[in-house]
Amino acid sequence: MAKIIYGDRISKLGKVTLGCSAAIFDSTRQKVLLTRRTDNGRWCFPGGRMDAGEDATEACVREVLEETGLHVRVERLIGVYSNPHLIIEYADGERCHSVALHFEATSIAGTLSISEETTEYGYYSLNEIVSMDVMEHHLERIQDTFISQKSAFIR
Repeated sequence: MAKIIYGDRISKLGKVTLGCSAAIFDSTRQKVLLTRRTDNGRWCFPGGRMDAGEDATEACVREVLEETGLHVRVERLIGVYSNPHLIIEYADGERCHSVALHFEATSIAGTLSISEETTEYGYYSLNEIVSMDVMEHHLERIQDTFISQKSAFIR
């Protein structure tokens, strides 16, 4: 189960990993796609770790496909997130200091579905998301996504 641990510069206890996530808007651009994780039952953007030998957009496209069944085109970088005061601890005890690239992406094909990593999905507005059990490290990304700033956030 993935959980977040907070502490002053606690990320120095984990290994640095690079990940990607995607904000996929509905046709009204008022709601974004979130998925519910199988490991902890919490909501987040589709995404995950980058593999060796792929670039950041390839990682984003692969992770979205694996988790949602959607083929996407990456449109722009929303932000870079690297909070040194949290680590992600996985069920196997691995601790990671995540550096996440958060992209806006557009669905171009595929059928939205659950996967081995997701139990549920849906498009939600910012007002709806406020009352959901969202992974803490995705809250800032969610807020930044709805701001629609042209330049990328560096956080």
